Amino acid sequence: MSVNGISGYSSAADAYSAYTQPAKTTNTDHSTNAVEESGVVYEPSSKTVTTDSSKKTYTPDTNLIARLKADAADRTAQLESLVQKLMSQQGNAYGEANDMWQFLAGGNYTVTEAVKAQAQKDIAEDGYWGVTQTSDRIMDMAKALTGGDPEKIEEMRNAFEKGYKEATKAWGKDLPSISSQTYDAVMSKFDKWAEESASTI
Repeated sequence: MSVNGISGYSSAADAYSAYTQPAKTTNTDHSTNAVEESGVVYEPSSKTVTTDSSKKTYTPDTNLIARLKADAADRTAQLESLVQKLMSQQGNAYGEANDMWQFLAGGNYTVTEAVKAQAQKDIAEDGYWGVTQTSDRIMDMAKALTGGDPEKIEEMRNAFEKGYKEATKAWGKDLPSISSQTYDAVMSKFDKWAEESASTI
């Protein structure tokens, strides 16, 4: 799921705000009447605007999105650093590797005790890359992107499924079991979100 477009929200909002501000004009005609001098002219609208105050407005949580993106970037950099060390220790220049994920998927490497310990910690049940935390982060991002709008659940679910397929393609074969467990956990959480939303309607 791509979230690069989120950073454009603030600039789009600024552009919209500037566009909707009334233009400043200089009145050089001294023969204006009292209505024009007041600066306010009422023009009845031909359209009737109705608002439903009971309808909830959903907006993206840009602060949470930024935090999640920064955290993911830091953790991915940490993982890449571990892989780089692993590859260089085995005589494989990092730049010569076709792809980090394909290198890992190939399994043609040995792991030092330090790298093994860090990897086991990261993918443990309560680890950063473990099923629980990873699926929670995916759901946090989905809810932050939609502002929690239940009408967007299936759109987010489809985006996750697409991302999972792309990850499988990058890996070059079926993803490890921890990934399929995470997939199942995310799908279950989407189901739960949909059930909770339906019960509040």
